[in-house]
Amino acid sequence: MMETELYCELQTNMTTVTTGVGQAQATDLSNLSHPEAVSHTHIDLREVTIMAAVLLILSGATAILQADLLPDKKFLLLPPVNFTIKITGLAKVLLQWEPDPRQERRDVNLAYRVRINAPQEDDYETMDTESQCVTILHKGFSASVQTIIWDEYSVPASSWVSAELKEPPGSPGTSIVNLTCTTNAVVSNYMHLRPYQMSLRCTWLVGQDAPEDTQYFLYYRYGSWTEECQEYSKDTLKRNIACWFPRTFINSKARGRLAVHVNGSSKHAAIKPFDQLLALQDIDQENPPVNVTAGIEGTRLSIQWEKPVSAFPISCFHYEVKIHNIRKDYVQTEKMMINTFSWIIDDVSKHSVQVRAAVHTVCGKKGHWSEWSQPIYVGNDEQAPSTEWFIIVLMSAICFVLLMLSLICRICHLWTKLFPPVPAPKSNIKDLFGSTNYEKAGSSETEIEAISYVEEAGLENLEDSVF
Repeated sequence: MMETELYCELQTNMTTVTTGVGQAQATDLSNLSHPEAVSHTHIDLREVTIMAAVLLILSGATAILQADLLPDKKFLLLPPVNFTIKITGLAKVLLQWEPDPRQERRDVNLAYRVRINAPQEDDYETMDTESQCVTILHKGFSASVQTIIWDEYSVPASSWVSAELKEPPGSPGTSIVNLTCTTNAVVSNYMHLRPYQMSLRCTWLVGQDAPEDTQYFLYYRYGSWTEECQEYSKDTLKRNIACWFPRTFINSKARGRLAVHVNGSSKHAAIKPFDQLLALQDIDQENPPVNVTAGIEGTRLSIQWEKPVSAFPISCFHYEVKIHNIRKDYVQTEKMMINTFSWIIDDVSKHSVQVRAAVHTVCGKKGHWSEWSQPIYVGNDEQAPSTEWFIIVLMSAICFVLLMLSLICRICHLWTKLFPPVPAPKSNIKDLFGSTNYEKAGSSETEIEAISYVEEAGLENLEDSVF
């Protein structure tokens, strides 16, 4: 209403101006005989002309703004019809709908806004009447769509229409947990077609509420190719807990996503399935370098190796070398871009050498390190004992032998038996000394020796008197 009133007001002013111009012209004709009046009349005509031009410009601009800014209340967008969601593959759905046949076109570009409600929210716009979506499905899936005009937001969008896929059946706590997968490059059996293929290995844990007879089965989808696992590893209850694909159809340089689906069966419960989407560049594990060799010449340790089995060229790799001095238990790690390394060592003790590799980010891949190569041992761990240690050991041995001999002599009285006292003539002096020794002896051994000495001396005197 305000715009209409403004527009009408502009038209009224323009009419008034036109009438004024006619009056001015009449006045000019009646006053031509006066020069001053003619000059004044020319000035008024010029001002009126300028004002009329300005009003015309404002009127045109107002009309344009009205056409651009005011929505056409008669043009309504209707929501799409026949909206459906179909599963077309592992973790893959197709959304389809149709425009309402009653929808008025008016030469506009109809488009649609799609909103993913579950398992996670997402919005996008498209001019097509179908859309593919890659997502996990074990939590259910729902989406909505509405009609819009492409790149035009002044016209209100239509209402939403929705559809959903129910969560697949299964008992809580029976699906697998902690699913992890890795890929590795392997040499292809068809070298003339593709020199390298990718292997795939996945591991998981059994659901905490899964019955003992539960058995799991794994599938993967890459692009349009779907494959079921044929080689499983089992736990003590013979339940599948790991899967191995020696060769797959996964592109060794791909950067897409891998869909993995694991379902199960049991006689006692419905096993809930599990889906997971994995970025290939995040799960690709490079192989370790091959043909690692090492040798020592004097005090120089030289190491060489070849690039891992991989579709990437040798220029894409950088390496890490780990050298372990076994005797000193010292580890040194060095990074480099070439496949050779030389290092000065301070002795010829035994060393272990390992190398690992990663693709550099300049080749368009995240640089995840490979596993370490198998250790290679070089050098001699034998070491001749030093002179100082030899002397210490020798002196310790001599002291030990002397100590043992002393103890044996004290226990067995070998000294007395081997060296008995020499008999001598009886003498008062000796008796005195012998008695004194007997009285003053402080130990049992001295006492025994003193008594023995006195008795043997007396016996010798008796024999002399008899014979």
